[in-house]
Amino acid sequence: QVQVAESGGGSVQFGGSLRLSCAASGTTFVIKSMGWYRQAPDKERERVATITTDRGDTNYAEAVKGRFTISRDGAKNVVYLQMDKLKPEDTAVYYCMAVYDFGHLRNLDTWGQGTLVTVSS
Repeated sequence: QVQVAESGGGSVQFGGSLRLSCAASGTTFVIKSMGWYRQAPDKERERVATITTDRGDTNYAEAVKGRFTISRDGAKNVVYLQMDKLKPEDTAVYYCMAVYDFGHLRNLDTWGQGTLVTVSS
């Protein structure tokens, strides 16, 4: 139905920047929100940032406020995560997630495969 695919991960030094991209594809769907989550080794997956597709309302985890910015290109169904002032504790696999409606089905979610971000000190 709907797929999302991340890109843009990599390795960076402390204080550096990276931008992640997430593209949604599929047919006859209505995306309601998209977001980024991350999972560090031996830790649970946690929400990083989300954005609604209608009004562009954003929400950030406390740990990334002021350093990360989520944005969207509605025409292309693409969401970005600009990550600045990166810290070693930001090292994780970052996953994109989309919440969408499909036909009569509501609030379905789909996840990407993840992209690794490594921050060295």
